[in-house]
Amino acid sequence: MYEHPALIAQVKTKQKVVAITFDDGPNPHYTRILIKLFEEYDAKATFYTIGQQLEEHREVAIAAHEAGHELGNHTYSHPHLPELAYEQQLAEIMQTERLLIDITGRKPTTFRPPYLEFNETVIALIKSLDYQIISALNLKTEDWREPGVDQILNFTRAYVAPGSILLFHDGFGDRSQSMEAVRILLSEYTAQGFRFVTVSELLLLQEN
Repeated sequence: MYEHPALIAQVKTKQKVVAITFDDGPNPHYTRILIKLFEEYDAKATFYTIGQQLEEHREVAIAAHEAGHELGNHTYSHPHLPELAYEQQLAEIMQTERLLIDITGRKPTTFRPPYLEFNETVIALIKSLDYQIISALNLKTEDWREPGVDQILNFTRAYVAPGSILLFHDGFGDRSQSMEAVRILLSEYTAQGFRFVTVSELLLLQEN
């Protein structure tokens, strides 16, 4: 269940801007690779971070923030939110929010539900906390399965368009295929005149 009017997967804009997002970090190896890679292309990313990973790899999150990337909320322990009681859902979100405020100095403004699982209670809670709920267009890519660089690229290229939000993973497991695919995408689409911005920057470019 991935579709809901409250979830944002694309922003209406004529500008050639795309937001690349990464879930489940920060990761001491792969997140650092991405920070260097995006710097090469003067590009920015959004990292949907897990609180437990923030506690373990705080210095990586600080490095991403200082490099100009956005840190979004992806809960504290990556649970199936619809299966939790309301108080547990709230705790999952707020625990990570506090960690991100401590790291960045400000409240995160975008949220991605783990597994993109939600129900109306989850949606209502997230919106009540003043978060924009972020999905993505290339969900069939499933880079977390390590399906091969070619498949990641094939399932992503069709969705590279003005205003698109794309999803990959930098946490848990071997993410080398994702790193290589994103490197190729940055090279290809920068050459075509695309800019890569944070989700919050993309949302500001929404046209009526």
